[in-house]
Amino acid sequence: MSSRGVSSALTAVAAVVALLIGLGAGIALAPAIFPPQATTITQQVGFTGKLTIGALLPLTGDLASYGENSKVTVEIAVRDVNDYLRKAGIPVTVEVVVEDTQTKPDVALTKLQSLAARGIKLFIGPQTSAEVRQIKSYADSNKLLLVSQSSTAPALAIPDDYVYRFCPDDTIQGPAISAVAKALGVKAVVQVWRGDAWGDGLQEATKKSGEALGFVYAEGIRYSPEAKEFSAEVRLLNDRVAELLKTYKPEEIAVELIAFNEAVTFISQAADYPDLARVRWLGSDGTAQLDELIKDPKAAAFSVQVNWINPIFAPTESGKYTKLVEEAKARLGRVPDSYAIAAYDEVWVLTLAVLQVGKYDAEAVKSVLADVANNFFGASGWIVLNAAGDRATADYSLWAVRQTAGGYTWEKVGVYSAASGSVSFTG
Repeated sequence: MSSRGVSSALTAVAAVVALLIGLGAGIALAPAIFPPQATTITQQVGFTGKLTIGALLPLTGDLASYGENSKVTVEIAVRDVNDYLRKAGIPVTVEVVVEDTQTKPDVALTKLQSLAARGIKLFIGPQTSAEVRQIKSYADSNKLLLVSQSSTAPALAIPDDYVYRFCPDDTIQGPAISAVAKALGVKAVVQVWRGDAWGDGLQEATKKSGEALGFVYAEGIRYSPEAKEFSAEVRLLNDRVAELLKTYKPEEIAVELIAFNEAVTFISQAADYPDLARVRWLGSDGTAQLDELIKDPKAAAFSVQVNWINPIFAPTESGKYTKLVEEAKARLGRVPDSYAIAAYDEVWVLTLAVLQVGKYDAEAVKSVLADVANNFFGASGWIVLNAAGDRATADYSLWAVRQTAGGYTWEKVGVYSAASGSVSFTG
């Protein structure tokens, strides 16, 4: 490229960065940037060429459909970002290299190390808190920046590390689940949960908030993340529910199942126990919109019978959100989960952060990432991060399985408001 071409390209980059921090007025960036105030920052706009981002996604294993959702929205983001950069005359091309973690923490570490050996320093994912916990020390030690769309364990909310999360942690989801239980008239709860970093954290957060509401908790049931069969756990759950039925009405009892797609097997086995169909069932973001569940007739039918309600953080339903959901749905054949929407935004924010610092350097990108995110309105809405680098707050959509003429589908049936702590049901 000639010196004149380089100068023009850097001018375009500078314009994007100026807009990002509130100084520019001549470029309409899509997605839109609306900074709260102007800030004067010395610009370093020297990056050109290929910007490579790694993506650690569970394309197989316990969250395979969620991983597929994120892969599709990331692909759409790469196209959209590159279209914008080309139109703006910026000599940067973004690519995302996707690796399958199999929803296994040890595999996630191996894939991170492999991508790092190729010089990749910026990453989307991984999806689960167990994976994040496994790879966090390696990422911190080697200055590899992880931006997870869906890790929510409160124990991983650590300021100034190399892990950012564009979703709220479970100190917000726990109260959401308990608020739904209260709205349903629940008084007694049996918790069943996946025994990993995510499951343990959400179980604790949910129980803490539920106890504050006066719920009585029976002894919970913790199972191994590697478990594939649940006859013993389901039998024990039935015993716990039968004991509670001596004191409480069926509608006053709730089973809280905190799981990934092993929930399909668990629920299918629970369907064989009549008492378990008499009580309330609540889930979590690990099963909300789970495609594997509605493809299993027995599990889906039981979910409809007990009106199994599953919360997941709610993106702002703007035009950007609607457009992305429609395209992703056309590709996937289903509505993508909200964590996939956050993954789309992560491609944009990482790209904008590299343009702002002017180099492909994780430490430099980390120094501005929160500022870039906090001033960014994406497909998931405003991305305001807290001191730990996590999304500060969000409402939660409530999803349940419904039967249709063509089979089973997930439908949004309500919303939990984080600001008011209230629940409203819509269906």
